[in-house]
Amino acid sequence: MGPHPAVAAIRLAIRRVLHDILNDHRTAEPGSPERRPAPLVLVACSGGADSMALASALAFEAPRLGVRAGGVTVDHGLQPGSDLRAQEVVLRLRELGLDPVECTAVTVGREGGPEAAARDARYAALDAAAEHHGAAAVLLGHTRDDQAETVLLGLARGSGIRSLSGMAAVSGADGRYRRPFLELDRQTARRACMVQSLPVWDDPHNADPAYTRSRLRHEGLPALEKALGKGVVEALARTAQLSRDDADALDTWARRAEASVRDAAGLLECAKLYALPPAVRRRILRRAAIEAGAPAGSLFARHIEEVDRLITGWRGQGAINLPGKVVAQRQGGRLVIRQG
Repeated sequence: MGPHPAVAAIRLAIRRVLHDILNDHRTAEPGSPERRPAPLVLVACSGGADSMALASALAFEAPRLGVRAGGVTVDHGLQPGSDLRAQEVVLRLRELGLDPVECTAVTVGREGGPEAAARDARYAALDAAAEHHGAAAVLLGHTRDDQAETVLLGLARGSGIRSLSGMAAVSGADGRYRRPFLELDRQTARRACMVQSLPVWDDPHNADPAYTRSRLRHEGLPALEKALGKGVVEALARTAQLSRDDADALDTWARRAEASVRDAAGLLECAKLYALPPAVRRRILRRAAIEAGAPAGSLFARHIEEVDRLITGWRGQGAINLPGKVVAQRQGGRLVIRQG
């Protein structure tokens, strides 16, 4: 008798990702297979159902494919007793047979709001853990439901097609982060934990209406499903993939066009920018603002639209202030974007 369908589904998702990681590893690491060191894959685990299902599947599949498997949990320090819960997660990961396993405590700042600040601190800790252990990849437990929420949040912010593309299955430096569950729903992960008797921790922040994503999860999406019928989550996930394909194509176009709109000194020429399609031009402007020091996470569509008006609606207006103390201004037919 085979495993429960939910367990089989998550194991299959992990198996596919591990095959991809192995193929990337073989390409990157020279030498014969016998001498090539086995890649290490870390799972980022909070102790919740999604990441515990991920950890369990990794512990099962990794040895069968010749992959080393470890784990890391991040203590954000945002709740009383968070350090004790983090240590419990470490014990659970070790009981699954993962090694190495570590707990990293972080200090969450305030920039961008509590959710963004916690996310930034978490990824910084995961990057450090991956570097320290020489991990080939870090697995994240984001599900199709998380993807749908991300698309809706992007739609609410009006941040353009890239925001609507949600989370990528592969992201980060050199494809470090992998999300095997983007095609699986949250309930599948929870059922997999239940049938395997895996203890899970439900973060109270996930039910706290003070957080935007929590309100969307418990109020917004259910209201949409009531109004539009079942299948909203699946449709939003499909929208994410279609948007990502379009955004990737436009990003490639913008990268290729950028050199043609700069003068010999590397400054952007307004007349040449004006001749480009708006979607391509605004991507070039966004890249230039980020290169000048504007934080990508704080740079919204409205900022780029203001800079774009220096090209399309020039009436002698003054400089535009952007996040990160970056200033954009038009000077002699050139667009100058730099630290103020």
